Amino acid sequence: MILSTVYTVTRRLLSLPALLLRRDVSKDSELLVLRHENAVLRRHVPRMRYEPADRLWFAALSHLIPRHRWAQVFPMTPSTLLAWHRKLIAKKWDYSQRRRPGRPPTSPAVKALVFRVAAENPGWGHRRIHGELTRLGHKMAASTVWNILNQAGIDPAARRTGATWRQFLQAQAEHIVAVDFLHVDTINLKRIYALVMLEHGTRRAHLLGVTAHPTGPWTTQAARNFLMDTGMNIAGKFLIRDRGGQFTDAFDAVFADVGLRVLKSPPQAPKANAHCERFIGTLRRELLDRTLILNERHLRRTLTRYLEHYNGHRPHRALSQLWPSQAEAGPPRPIDLAEHRVHRTAVLGGLINEYQIAS
Repeated sequence: MILSTVYTVTRRLLSLPALLLRRDVSKDSELLVLRHENAVLRRHVPRMRYEPADRLWFAALSHLIPRHRWAQVFPMTPSTLLAWHRKLIAKKWDYSQRRRPGRPPTSPAVKALVFRVAAENPGWGHRRIHGELTRLGHKMAASTVWNILNQAGIDPAARRTGATWRQFLQAQAEHIVAVDFLHVDTINLKRIYALVMLEHGTRRAHLLGVTAHPTGPWTTQAARNFLMDTGMNIAGKFLIRDRGGQFTDAFDAVFADVGLRVLKSPPQAPKANAHCERFIGTLRRELLDRTLILNERHLRRTLTRYLEHYNGHRPHRALSQLWPSQAEAGPPRPIDLAEHRVHRTAVLGGLINEYQIAS
C-alpha cells in the first residue's frame, strides 16, 4: 500500500513540469476537457472514494491554485481539502507509534525476584518487599510490587500460609545434633560397632568411639571422652537418639550437664533420625561396602581418615555443594580451570580421591 502510494505521487509529480511547459491555448483546452469529464463523472457517481495517494495529490496542488477557485477546480469542498491537509500535518508530527503509552513494563528478572522474596518470607507484605528492593538499589514504587503480587494471585502477608516443613527444619537445623550406632562385620565375621554424631546445621560428622561391646557404661564414657577432647559448644541444642539400650540415663546426663536437651525418637522410626541414617548410608556406600575391616583399630583409623575427608573435602548438596569448613568461610573465588592444573590426592589407598588446584 505504501509503495503504491509513493509510486502514484511520484508519477504525477513528474508529469507536472510537462504540463507547465505547454502553450496556454493547449493547456486551457485540455483543462476544459478534464473539467467537463469531471462533471460527467459526478452525475454518474454521486459519491467519489479517494485513495490516500489521491488525497495527497489534491492537497499538494491546492497551493498552486487560488483559494477562490477551489470550488470550480477540485471535485470536493474546500473544507474537505483543508481537512485532508490537516491530517497530513498531524501525521507528520505524530509520535504515538514511536513510544509506548503508560509506565514502562517491569522486567521479568525483577518480577522473579519479587516472587522469590515473597515465597522465602511468608510474613512480608508488599511494603516490606519494596523496602528490601530499595535497600538493594532498585528503584520502583510500592504499588508496582503490590500489582505484581496481586496479578500473580499471591495473597497479602496476613493471609499467606506459614513456612513449609522444609523451611521450618532448615531454621532449626543449627540447633540439632544426632547420634547413632552403625555395625561392621570384620574379615573374620566379628561384628564391631561405631558410635557417630552428626551436626545438622554444619553437616560435620564426629566419631565418638569403636567397640565390640556397646554397653551402657561404654556409651556413657565415650560421650564423656568426646566432650572433653573436642570441647564442642553444644549448649542450648537438642540431641536426637533412638531408644536403644546402650543410651542410658547416665548417657543423657552427660549431655544435659553441658546444656543439651536429649530427645528420644519414637520406637522403630528411623525416619525420625533421618539425617543421621542418611549419613550412615553414605558411610556404607562410599567406604564400608568397599573395604575389608580387620579389627577395631583398623575401623577406628579408617573412619577417622574418612571423616577428615567428609568434613574437609566432600561437597554436600545441603551446603550448596560446599564442604562444612568451606561453607563457614564462604564460597571460593571463581576461577577458569582451563588456566590451572588440578592435583589429585589419593585417600584410603585410592578408595577416594581429593582434588586441589596445584600451586
